[in-house]
Amino acid sequence: MHTLIVIAAGIAVLVTTLLIGRWTGLGVADAALVFIPIWFALALLNLWIGVSKAGYSVAEEIPVLLLAFSAPALAALVVWWHVHSGG
Repeated sequence: MHTLIVIAAGIAVLVTTLLIGRWTGLGVADAALVFIPIWFALALLNLWIGVSKAGYSVAEEIPVLLLAFSAPALAALVVWWHVHSGG
């Protein structure tokens, strides 16, 4: 359940990043690419919290990291591709 919450938070951060990109003139496509390293850092923070506070091992947290990072990052790449393909 926690992983789904983290993924939903990632989508919320993506939407926020896209809106900021649009409002600041950066552009939606560039904002989508900016989101990816930001989200990776936040996903690593989630891993660190899982290991240091919740007591999980790194081996247990790596699959969660991969899933929690990849779903919103893939959404960002889809947005980037859609904007660049003229869709």
